[in-house]
Amino acid sequence: MNSQSTAGFLGAVVAAIVLAAAFIYGPSPSQIRNPAQRAAAPQAAPAAEAAPAAPAPRGPVIRDVPNN
Repeated sequence: MNSQSTAGFLGAVVAAIVLAAAFIYGPSPSQIRNPAQRAAAPQAAPAAEAAPAAPAPRGPVIRDVPNN
């Protein structure tokens, strides 16, 4: 067995482990089909969002520092 076939085999093993972890830890099919059921609870506070938001900062503030 040369190094190319060994690397290919180990790559296939790692890919299979990553794919299995994606299926195990990923969202269930019912969560994918019905996303509105999960997002129904956070919609209770639209009145708090009525105030305009503060503008985003434009960049770092550079101040002159005296050399004493």
